Amino acid sequence: MKSYVARPKDIERKWYVIDATDKVLGRLATEVATLLRGKHKPIYTPTIDTGDYVIVINADKIRLTGNKLQQKEYVYHTGYPGGRRAIRYDKLLQSKPEKAIELAVKGMLPHTKLGRAMYRKLRVYAGDTHQHEAQMPEVHEF
Repeated sequence: MKSYVARPKDIERKWYVIDATDKVLGRLATEVATLLRGKHKPIYTPTIDTGDYVIVINADKIRLTGNKLQQKEYVYHTGYPGGRRAIRYDKLLQSKPEKAIELAVKGMLPHTKLGRAMYRKLRVYAGDTHQHEAQMPEVHEF
């Protein structure tokens, strides 16, 4: 039996809209990462970007379980000596709710050129409106 390898001309990309209202951050991120990678398709090939475009709306209504809202931190470094910065997720969700979902999904994608190409197909919006009506996205429920 031969293995199937998807070719770029075989890939058909769809647009999906996911409503993040009252969804748990990690569970939402795994579903989005699966759609971006294309693992839900029968033509999935690990070395080819076979994924779809994903639009996440209502990012400001995402949920974190347990004490993560007060204890979990987004940590980054400015590049200068002593430049470590940390922001708690309750403050991050108030100022930039899109960033929380983007970080969670980015961590679940491959950390290569292919993963960066997959990440570019993600659009996250804090409100319930988006500017991609022309692509006729389908509502994805999970």
